[in-house]
Amino acid sequence: MMKRRIALTSFSALMLVLAAGCHKKTPPPPPPPPPTQAPPPANKPVINVFTAEPSTISSGQPSSLRWSVSDATDVQIQGIGQVSPNGRRAVYPTATTTYHMTANGPGGSAEADTTVTVSTPPPPAPPPAQPSLTPAQILAQQVQDVHFDYDKSDIRPEDQAILQGDANALKQIFGMDANFVVTIEGHCDERGSAEYNVGLGDRRASAVRDALVSMGIPGDKLKTVSYGKERPLCTEATESCYAQNRRAHFSAGQ
Repeated sequence: MMKRRIALTSFSALMLVLAAGCHKKTPPPPPPPPPTQAPPPANKPVINVFTAEPSTISSGQPSSLRWSVSDATDVQIQGIGQVSPNGRRAVYPTATTTYHMTANGPGGSAEADTTVTVSTPPPPAPPPAQPSLTPAQILAQQVQDVHFDYDKSDIRPEDQAILQGDANALKQIFGMDANFVVTIEGHCDERGSAEYNVGLGDRRASAVRDALVSMGIPGDKLKTVSYGKERPLCTEATESCYAQNRRAHFSAGQ
């Protein structure tokens, strides 16, 4: 009986040991480290505004470039260089110009253009056409009297230029109207008899006619007449008035 009790006691102890061993837990493994998160990608630069105000100018006038850029570390405008991300710049183009902007940053790049149009001023308007003059108007406006010294009928040296201008105008007149005829009137001052002054006036008219013919004016287009002292231009009894009356005058003749 004693042996049986010992055996049961040993068995019981063994079972207690085994039972204790069955209740012992193994510690769990440590958790894995959290995954490493990649940083978010950088934003691509954005050109919010790039304008020219005004966009159309005349040469020499200013235009203002205005811009605003986000997420850029370097902003360049072609022809100007590096600029801040936000700004304004006056430009003075003399011809139509397109300004190119490039914005660079960690997220990439962006580009934009703006154009300033330089308008060409219209050519000046041509002067209004002058109404063409008739031969009679040219005679009245451009052909000048030739004056003489007291009791003389020869052409004075100082009147040669006037006579040449008269010849040029008469050539224009006869080129416009081949049937036009000019009368050269001889005039005198009031001194001397009427008969003497008629002869003097005739010599003066003839002297002018001969001079014009020598300058190329057709003689058959020139007539002469003497009015002596009958048609004075000035009626005062002064030397300056007498000088005005001693003349050869041109008029339209038939």
